[in-house]
Amino acid sequence: MSREKINAFFARIPRNFVILLMIVIWVVPTFGLMITSLRPVQSINRSGWWTILNAPTGSREYAQNCASCHGEDGKLIAAADLTDPALIKQFDRSILLLASLNKEYNGQPHMGTQVVPGAQMAADIVVHLKNVSGVEKRPRVTFNNYVDALVGYRGTRTYVDDCNAGTPPLDINCNLSDLLNPRGMGRAFVNSLLVTIPATILPILFAALAGYAFAWLDFKGRMLLFAILVGLQVVPLQMTMVPISRVYAQLGLNGTFLGVWLFHTGFGMPYAIYLMRNFLGTLPRDLFESAYLDGASHWTAFYRLAIPLALPAIASLGIFQFLWVWNDLLVALVFLGSTTPVMTYQIANMVSSLGAGWHLLTAAAFLSMLLPMVVFFGLQRYFVRGMLAGAVKG
Repeated sequence: MSREKINAFFARIPRNFVILLMIVIWVVPTFGLMITSLRPVQSINRSGWWTILNAPTGSREYAQNCASCHGEDGKLIAAADLTDPALIKQFDRSILLLASLNKEYNGQPHMGTQVVPGAQMAADIVVHLKNVSGVEKRPRVTFNNYVDALVGYRGTRTYVDDCNAGTPPLDINCNLSDLLNPRGMGRAFVNSLLVTIPATILPILFAALAGYAFAWLDFKGRMLLFAILVGLQVVPLQMTMVPISRVYAQLGLNGTFLGVWLFHTGFGMPYAIYLMRNFLGTLPRDLFESAYLDGASHWTAFYRLAIPLALPAIASLGIFQFLWVWNDLLVALVFLGSTTPVMTYQIANMVSSLGAGWHLLTAAAFLSMLLPMVVFFGLQRYFVRGMLAGAVKG
C-alpha cells in the first residue's frame, strides 16, 4: 500500500468517526423508544429497554429458591402444582407467599435449610408464578400500548384485557368506533392529516405560481418585492399570533381548519417562493424562449414546461412543509386547541393530571413519528436537491 493511500485512510478516520457518532446519536434513542413502546407497563416500571433480552422477571429467583423442590416447570409436586391458576391465586401477593414460606409442613420448615427470600425477591417469584400459571401473563413484547394510545384508553388494566373480560370503562365500546375516541391518537391522526395535507398543498400551489412570475416575468419592482419576501423569513410567527387570533375571532375562523391552513400557508410562503424562484430561475432560458416563439403563453409555459421540470423542487418543498406542519404544536394549540386535537397536542393528553397513563407516551410518540419517518426515508433524495435548489447557476 502506497504512502498516499495510507495517509488518505487515516485522514478519513475523523470524518467517519463523526458520521458514525451522528448515526448513533439519532438511531439509539429512536430504537430505545420503539422497544419501550412494545414493553408491558410492569416491565417499563422495573427496568430499561436494553434489558428486554434478559431472563423474565422472577425466573432466576424461582430457580434459586423453588426449583429444587418444585422442578424447573413447577409441576414436580402434584399436590402443589405451581402451574395451577387456582393455587397461584391464593398467593397472588408477596406477603401471602412469604407467610406460606415461613410455615412448617410435617414439622419441617417449608424452605428446609434454605434462607427465606426477602420481600422483593418474593414479589419477583410471585410475578414468575403468575406468568407460568397464566394468572397474569407478561409477554416481553406487546402491542397493548399502541392499542391503548390509539383508542385513548383509561382504565386499570389494558383495553384488550378489559374488553376480553367484559368490564370496559363507560366510554369504551370495544369496537372500531373506539378509534375515533376524542382522547385517542386515532382521532388525532385524522385531524393531523386534515391540517397537514391542505397546509402543504396550498403553499406549493401559490409558491409555484409566484416563483414562475419572479423568475420569468418582467414587471416593475420585481426584485424589491422578492427581497421583501426573502426578508419575511426571519419574522417569528409567535409575534403575529395575537393580532391574527383577533382577526380570526372577528371572522369566526378560530377553532377551524381553514384558519390553520391560512396561517401555515402565510408563513410557509416566503421560503416556498424563495425556493421555487431560485429553482425555476436555473432552468434553460432558451427552452422558454423557444416556447414563446412557438406561440405559447406564460400559462402554457408554466404548466407544460416549468412544473414538469420543477418536480424535484416541488417534491422537496412538499416534504419540508409537510414535516413542519405535522410536527407543529404551537399553531394547532392556539387556533384549534382541545376541540380538534392534533397528534402533537394529544401526546401530552396521554398522561392524566395524576400521572396515570405515562407509559403510553412512548407508543404515542412513535405513532406520531411513523408517517414523518416514512416520508423522510421514502423521499430523502429530494431533501438535498431542495436544499441546493438555485445555489449553483449553470
